[in-house]
Amino acid sequence: MENNRDKVIIRTSIIGIIANVFLASFKAFVGVVSNSIAVTLDAVNNLSDALSSIITIVGTKLAGKLPNKKHPFGYGRIEYLSAMIVSGIVLYAGLTSLVESVKKIISPEKADYSAVSLVIIVSAIVVKLILGKYVRTQGEKVNSGSLIASGKDASFDALLSTSVFASAVIFLLTGLSLEAYVGALISVIIIKSGIEMMRDTVDEILGERADKETTKKIKALIKEEPEVRGAYDLIMYNYGPDKNYASVHIEVPDTMTVDKLDKLTRRIEKRVMEESGVALVGVGVYSYNTGDNDIARLQNAVSKVVLSHEWAVSMHGFYADLDAKEIRFDVVISFDIGQAEAMSILNKDLKDAFPEYKFMFSPDVDVSD
Repeated sequence: MENNRDKVIIRTSIIGIIANVFLASFKAFVGVVSNSIAVTLDAVNNLSDALSSIITIVGTKLAGKLPNKKHPFGYGRIEYLSAMIVSGIVLYAGLTSLVESVKKIISPEKADYSAVSLVIIVSAIVVKLILGKYVRTQGEKVNSGSLIASGKDASFDALLSTSVFASAVIFLLTGLSLEAYVGALISVIIIKSGIEMMRDTVDEILGERADKETTKKIKALIKEEPEVRGAYDLIMYNYGPDKNYASVHIEVPDTMTVDKLDKLTRRIEKRVMEESGVALVGVGVYSYNTGDNDIARLQNAVSKVVLSHEWAVSMHGFYADLDAKEIRFDVVISFDIGQAEAMSILNKDLKDAFPEYKFMFSPDVDVSD
């Protein structure tokens, strides 16, 4: 599966390289012959796209290296580093293009288009539209962020080339030269694209909130087990595209033996991996009281106090020892309040409401609730 994904990414990137090199060559020729800064900068943009595809191939090859003792989770995150390099290239291309465009605005030069030049520009627009759709489709097929971004970028390039064509037509019809201004506009759009790519890649490297649909699916799979009353504290770790690991806590009855619990967690791990592609590397346990209505009423009363605060997202893992007068649970705290402040408030509220009990509760981060 992984080898097939790499083959699709590499094959698609090679097609992108060939197409962009041809487009860059033709556009550079048109730009020089017609003295058009806008067309020349469009050619530079195609070259940067070709270089981006080369880096995508290198990144994919390196990311496909097998795990070893030094890097037991593999090299998948190299794809994010290669994406960072690509965004840097795009940003640099945009900045240099902007400088050249400003020079042309200050010292304008008259463009001279021919019918052949216009045909080449139109052909480039069509090629970019087809290439963009193909690359994006392949990227979505194998879940490659780099290919999806490249496909969107190619479609966007078609729009930029259309603006170049429009400026050429306006010049031929009216004699009004918008070359340098269109070039500046293209440069600004390229810079914006580079910044957005870099921001998205930084988010992936830092770690983003887990996809809501994925977390809901995993929790639903776990809760389908008859013995499991709830699934909480699901934390996902990403080590590259399609390399996802996770840990979770499950709530099971206090009568469950270790033997049965072992079989249950193994069954959950296997099913989650088969149906979601996520490897559960840790399954923690909360126990809940069985066969005591007094404890159920106590849990409802405690829950009412805790969840009276908007920043208390949820409460789980509740267990009460009536003889020892001890209650333990976890509470998910939103990012709207500091954990120390939230703990202090809850401690006071619970002591006031239940002075005869000792509370042991832990704050959880709102990562997937």
